[in-house]
Amino acid sequence: MPVDPHLLVAFFVTSAVAMVIPGPDMLFVLGCGMRGGARAGLLATAGVATSEAVHVAVAAAGLAALFAAVPVAFTVVRIAGAAYLVYLGVQTIRRRVDDQDDLPSAGGISGRRAYLNGLLTNLLNPKMVTFTIAFLPQFIDPGMGHVWAQFVVLGAILIALEFLVDGTVGVLAGRIGDCLRRRRAARRRLNVAVGGLFIGLGVRLAAER
Repeated sequence: MPVDPHLLVAFFVTSAVAMVIPGPDMLFVLGCGMRGGARAGLLATAGVATSEAVHVAVAAAGLAALFAAVPVAFTVVRIAGAAYLVYLGVQTIRRRVDDQDDLPSAGGISGRRAYLNGLLTNLLNPKMVTFTIAFLPQFIDPGMGHVWAQFVVLGAILIALEFLVDGTVGVLAGRIGDCLRRRRAARRRLNVAVGGLFIGLGVRLAAER
């Protein structure tokens, strides 16, 4: 085991607690599940988890220096991520209920779209990049060597927890959304609620400093 056992336990407990606290990723997966069903919720989680793997690689490569040396890079990525979330929200609200009648049972959002949206939403959130960069090294012991291997182990645990927690949220939200989508009026309210959720997340991200 390349990771110090004591650090590994501390990392697992800390990560588990952080995962169960509702954040942008969980809320996004919740929205996808409500609108697209359990499958969309799971694939949105897969997209988020893929992005987490990228963040771990960034942390391992030590690219935190980029944001430190070029502060504008952080701002650019933050605004891009916020704009993308607002775009998703507006598109969701504007979607007519009639349009969904001709769509697959996924409720108007394909598996591929759910995955890509989850990937981009998390990938364009610089808070996640900086959190990962700041968080993971706290549990790395350079004295044990094989630093990359330690990052891989910790990153795998983080991604597994992501799937377990957010995936569960996505599936449960999908079950509820399936029931709501059977009612025409409820579908419209569901679109507005989910769209408002995405827009709110975008505004919150843009407002953060």
